[in-house]
Amino acid sequence: MVFAGPTIAAEGVQALLPGAIVLPPAGQGDIYQAARRGANAIGLIDGYFDGVPSVWHKEILWAMEQGIAVFGSASMGALRAAELSGFGMIGVGRIYDSYASGMIIDDDEVAVLHGPAELGYAPLSEPMVSIRATVERAVSSAVLDAAQAAAVLEAAKARFYQQRTWKQILADISEASWLDRFSAWLKTGAVDAKRDDAQEMLARMATFLSAEGRDATQARGVMEHTLAWQGLVRRAEAQDRSLQDTDRRVLDELRLEPERFAAFQDRAVLRFLALQEARRSGAQAGREATLAQLNSHRQAHNLLRSKDLQAWLQANGLTAAQYEADLGEAAQTAAAVSSVQDELGPYLLAELRFSGDFAALKARADAKHMQIDGHAQRDGPMQQAERLRMTAWYFGNCLQQEIPDDVEAHAAAIGIGVEEFFELIRREFMYHQGCKTRPAPGGRDEAGQDG
Repeated sequence: MVFAGPTIAAEGVQALLPGAIVLPPAGQGDIYQAARRGANAIGLIDGYFDGVPSVWHKEILWAMEQGIAVFGSASMGALRAAELSGFGMIGVGRIYDSYASGMIIDDDEVAVLHGPAELGYAPLSEPMVSIRATVERAVSSAVLDAAQAAAVLEAAKARFYQQRTWKQILADISEASWLDRFSAWLKTGAVDAKRDDAQEMLARMATFLSAEGRDATQARGVMEHTLAWQGLVRRAEAQDRSLQDTDRRVLDELRLEPERFAAFQDRAVLRFLALQEARRSGAQAGREATLAQLNSHRQAHNLLRSKDLQAWLQANGLTAAQYEADLGEAAQTAAAVSSVQDELGPYLLAELRFSGDFAALKARADAKHMQIDGHAQRDGPMQQAERLRMTAWYFGNCLQQEIPDDVEAHAAAIGIGVEEFFELIRREFMYHQGCKTRPAPGGRDEAGQDG
């Protein structure tokens, strides 16, 4: 997950870090929320300075305590990385280096005025760090001498950060004889120092998230859970539970269908408990798992075209970032369920007995056992051609659906390995063929489930 806004757009983030979940500039509690949602790594670029409480050091420390790598660069990320590099936060770029070394110390060096989310957080002022980098390039290009460079920096630093634009700065030095030359050079010579550092950090994150880079994880520290920290946790969790009026009305409609409400409530409980277990155990869902959730969801709901996905997001009251965060939670839930799959047998049986489905399934299992294991000679291992035929028969005739792209993932989702799955459907086919040759006492075969 990457927090970005005026420094670099979401498209720029994803070009360097494919599959990244891009979130708005971070405020207090946002790093904590990202860590709770199962982030493998967090990149902090942009964060709020004025009007919204800033990212808290302790939430970064807590994320690192969970074993999550936290990177910082360019803006608020560079500030926090300089302050927390000794605890394991990974700072990247010249701006971070300048803060870490004490070369610059003021927060306003990276602060900018920017537009709203609807306009992509477009920057409306120039950060002082970019002005410094631009002036440094102008000196090295012989456009400015040392005294002229100092005059530009003095004029820029004298202005409030929200009023720092090249137009205003040049107006402040309008009497300078070299102004026209410098102004003309600026059109192609200006440096975007924050974007350069952000790009460097994203490349570093991509390397880290690769198989080779994961070996370099940071050691976990231990953070003191103070009363102030507990207050932040309570506020964040209360925000998670709070519902908009529109969402409350949707749930009221669902409550009018008690059986449907109960079914969705069971699924919600599973997600809630699985996420709690994942957070407790530190189970993570990688980018591949999240992308698999994305592909599966888009195929299931016929959202293969971008405009269809956008329409679905709007109809469901979701932003792209919220959708990606939900997919990350779904992948984390699946990872948590998978980790306890071997222990679920007794609980599945208890649920079957409680629901009244156990007896019918047992009768069918006994009949299959008697027919196949009692009277048929088991064949050897299936060849690839037979696997393909069995797979096509099972999904096409029994389930009446397309063969999934990843049969191994399908097998894992029902709690078995892929070889066990092929044996399972071969036994089903043999049982089905036996039922074709004699009357059966009832059950799934007579209900039209087999073609």
